[in-house]
Amino acid sequence: MLTFERAMNRLLSTVFAMGCLAVSGQSQIKDSITSLDEVILLQEFISKKAEGITESSSLGIEDLEQFSPTDFAGGLNQISGLYVLSGALNTNRITIRGVGARTPFGTDKLRMYFNGIPVTNGTGVSAIEAYDFENMGRIEVVKGPKAASLGTNLGGAIVLNTRPPEVGSTFLRNTFTLGSFNMLKNNLSFRHSEQNFNIGVSYNHLQTDGFRQNNSFKRDGVLLTSSVRLYEKGKLDFLVNHIDYFAGIPSTLNRTDFREDPRRAAANWLAARGSEDNQYTLAGISYSHQFSDKLSTTHSIFYTYLDHYEPRPFNILDEFTHGFGFRSLLEGQLFTGNFTLGAELYNDEYNWQTFFNQFRDNDGNGSLQGEQLSDNKEFRSLLNLFTAYSYPITTALQLQVGLNFNQTEYDFRDLFNTGEANTSARRDFDPILLPSLGVQYQLSGGRLYVNVSRGFSNPGLEETLTPDGVINPDIAQEKGVNYEVGGIFRMFQNRLRLSTAVYQMDITDLLVAERLDEDLFIGRNAGETRHQGIEIDLNYRGKLAQEWFFIPRLSYSYSNHQFVDFVDGDTNFSGNDLAGVPRHRINSGLTIRYSKGVTFNLNHQFVDDIPLNDANTLFSDAFNTFHAQLRYRTNLWDQFQLGLNFGVNNIFNLNYAQSVLVNAVGFGGNAPRFFYPGDGRNYFGGIQLRYAF
Repeated sequence: MLTFERAMNRLLSTVFAMGCLAVSGQSQIKDSITSLDEVILLQEFISKKAEGITESSSLGIEDLEQFSPTDFAGGLNQISGLYVLSGALNTNRITIRGVGARTPFGTDKLRMYFNGIPVTNGTGVSAIEAYDFENMGRIEVVKGPKAASLGTNLGGAIVLNTRPPEVGSTFLRNTFTLGSFNMLKNNLSFRHSEQNFNIGVSYNHLQTDGFRQNNSFKRDGVLLTSSVRLYEKGKLDFLVNHIDYFAGIPSTLNRTDFREDPRRAAANWLAARGSEDNQYTLAGISYSHQFSDKLSTTHSIFYTYLDHYEPRPFNILDEFTHGFGFRSLLEGQLFTGNFTLGAELYNDEYNWQTFFNQFRDNDGNGSLQGEQLSDNKEFRSLLNLFTAYSYPITTALQLQVGLNFNQTEYDFRDLFNTGEANTSARRDFDPILLPSLGVQYQLSGGRLYVNVSRGFSNPGLEETLTPDGVINPDIAQEKGVNYEVGGIFRMFQNRLRLSTAVYQMDITDLLVAERLDEDLFIGRNAGETRHQGIEIDLNYRGKLAQEWFFIPRLSYSYSNHQFVDFVDGDTNFSGNDLAGVPRHRINSGLTIRYSKGVTFNLNHQFVDDIPLNDANTLFSDAFNTFHAQLRYRTNLWDQFQLGLNFGVNNIFNLNYAQSVLVNAVGFGGNAPRFFYPGDGRNYFGGIQLRYAF
């Protein structure tokens, strides 16, 4: 394990090697400077979703375009404190300030919204891979449970917003990209926008063989957004997002296989041709009414459907989920302050069956469905009631209080076993109140803020069950208190922006997913963790010549996340670092832009070594990766716009772990498999055509 001094020396050496990759930024500020007027208008049009003075970070179109259109992890990792561990296009785990780092697969312990509609399922799982980032106009991230209106989950919230309408325009745009590993991606979109009506339709297709064996991915998606102004004060918004994707699963590798041949798949997953086949639909409708300049309301109803089929070496999972809910929000001015009041209800019905996988008897043809092993149904309900009020004490000092009420219920039904073997049961968690308090002080060149807030996380499905498949009545929600002090400063005529945050989050009733077998995880509450950290973001815009600009950026995350009290059987892990979290992380980049349409992006990421187990006896290797892209855009004539781009990822062809599985266990005498290899050096290039009617 690196000492702090060695880690800091490595950090400084990395920064020095980057030269002038010192600073530039997430376009989370509305006054970010760019030479593309269209981008400024689009990003400013999408309003901040976190209520009042609640601090958030965001990415705009320009930030996301710096990366390959399949590399959404690279785009999100520009935000300090947030880390996407991406094992494949369909295997992603987002952690914010260490929360969610111990989750075996997928993203949980945060809340995700898409155009204002909650898209996190009944057990708190969010699927970032369900969305094409070429359709995004702004991504907003709240770190920690500060935002009462966005769920108060311990990890925070991620708010995805599609590109807003450009009033008075009608256009057809097609973006076509080819890349290594037989990657092909196409996004075709049409948008018509008037003062009182707009409609956008996008079709996207992505296919790739992938870097590894059994790593193919194919996705087709359709996105429909529309808005109709019914009268002067009323507006209807419509949203339909449908995706259909198939993905091979290469799974993790042990250390020897990872170092010798990162392109191979895990032997058992390769033999079974493990994969997942998904169809996902989200449909929602929202009504907004502006009563006056001081009072407005928005009401949304939505429906989600997921059909998932996954052959694994240990069994075959066949599942589908119906979900529905509503979200109601009232915002306005009360006395001299501003208030938010609302409710969010989500219900889903989760049905799943497992079958014996007879791939070993299928003559090398992969998975073959055998006898049924289980048949289950679970009804899940989550209710959030929330309010927040911000009050200006003076012209410079502002106070905000918030409160969230959560009630979660699970109703599990065993449809396979009868009599005493039947494991049906209910699990109703105690109602929980989650307050927050924030103070902001406005300076001439920025602002200072302080926040104290309480958050929670629900256990996932496996965590609620005992090894016998029975609801565990003793499992409890994780709960924590977040303390945060920060500041945002602008200097040198707004050319330099510095954002800093220092936080501590104390989490009790820590949920631990214990792996008992290859396909069996159970959860238990196992003590307390303390998450301490420092986050720094620097953004600068400089001028090289009359029409040449350089825009460096730097984000740095320091994470001191430890077990305060964690005893597992006869082993005491108290004082150890939290597995799955790198101590130091840097994300930096340099953009050089010529006003005639040429843009060059160089991006870099440093990730420190990561503890792979609770005992802190095994670690991944620290790594630096570099990516570059050159883009050119021009107007061929009044109606046609042409865009070209070419890029290379992992310039130095580094073998590194882009994701890890913590506390992996070897079965049948095999070595534990911790590592998801990152892609080797790969190239991509594309063309974009836009025709304006």
